Amino acid sequence: MMSKKITLTNAILFSLEKAIDGFVSLQDYRQHPMAYLNGRYLKQSDLSQALKRLREGGFIKEEKDEGEIIFKLTQKGKDRAILLMDESEIEWDGRWRIVIFDIPEKRRAVRVVLRKKLLDWGFRKWQRSVWASKKSCTSQLRDFIKSVGIEDWVLVIESDNIGFNTN
Repeated sequence: MMSKKITLTNAILFSLEKAIDGFVSLQDYRQHPMAYLNGRYLKQSDLSQALKRLREGGFIKEEKDEGEIIFKLTQKGKDRAILLMDESEIEWDGRWRIVIFDIPEKRRAVRVVLRKKLLDWGFRKWQRSVWASKKSCTSQLRDFIKSVGIEDWVLVIESDNIGFNTN
């Protein structure tokens, strides 16, 4: 579990982010509250308020499927879940995510935004314009790069083979 105190809102985000098909039965939260909140009793009103906050914040969306209400994580919700995770809590898949960029001076402001986003996502600076992370956020990173229009100046590499061959 997280070293920080986990909130119900964060517990929902983590559950949805870890779900294989992108949704979790919230009935399960009510039936097994201890599994999600470190022994704290989960009230229906608390769950409703947390879901409302997540919907209003754009972190989840509500869908209906055969009479059931399903909550799915949005891209914003996925990004938030990744940001909330400590790197030490992530089971590393052995792959590095490397970002190399050379953004022109006339786009300085977006370069600053990219560096802040990289820091937020747990990237560490290897060189001035080379950053790396163990977090699995390649898809979100590429979406962000495309959304701000800097894909011509940014290279994202995902690799499990980093280092020097001594043979």
